[in-house]
Amino acid sequence: MIARQDRTMFAAVYGELATNPWLNPAVASSDAYSLFVARSSAMGWLTPASENATGGFWGMNDAGQDPSFDPELGSRIAWFQVSITEPVPAGRPVPLQPFFSCAHDVLARMGEFRLTAVDALFPMPVAPPAIGAVATLLEDSGWFADHHPGSVTPLRVTLDSGSEAAIGSHAPGILQWVREVRQSAFVCESMLESGPHRVILHGTLAEWSLGALGWLAAFLADASARCGINVPLHFTAACSTRPAAG
Repeated sequence: MIARQDRTMFAAVYGELATNPWLNPAVASSDAYSLFVARSSAMGWLTPASENATGGFWGMNDAGQDPSFDPELGSRIAWFQVSITEPVPAGRPVPLQPFFSCAHDVLARMGEFRLTAVDALFPMPVAPPAIGAVATLLEDSGWFADHHPGSVTPLRVTLDSGSEAAIGSHAPGILQWVREVRQSAFVCESMLESGPHRVILHGTLAEWSLGALGWLAAFLADASARCGINVPLHFTAACSTRPAAG
């Protein structure tokens, strides 16, 4: 289950966005917040903003497109923040794949975008996840099974446990788990322990998309939880080659 005080999920998307010329930025229904609410509601991912509401994965906190630049990641084109509304059931992964996919749909509605990196923060299960969580992720990875060979993308992934010196000592266990689970969406070629707070992975992803990155974040969250990590993780993924259009 997710600890009540650690239910925030945040994602910042970096790259380029050519906004559709017919969109009016002065109209509230066209902004990142309103579009994210509309899309997550339509997909059944949004918990209604009413007392004792049930269903969905998250409640909306905020979103924006205020400009920002990171020398390693590039230009930030949008960010999204939600709160998980219910403890994640046993046997289910943290809902990062729908969260990232919703962000993709919002940006695709706004215009044509080119993804270069994603920077995210998400909670971890307090208890180790049940075996059903990885079974669900393996089933989900079938979406990327028949990818075009040219879509395989080298990338660099950083997992950071913040002020908690939690993840560095667990790097070997995380790497072993990632390599033992049979799936073709992500191939981990190497992992570098960068101090007690951070590990860096190099590998290839079946396709360079927010959907695939959401799956990868959930997969690595599951692997980290199984190795004893129970603090929020900071996940950063950057493409190592020129990315395709979003």
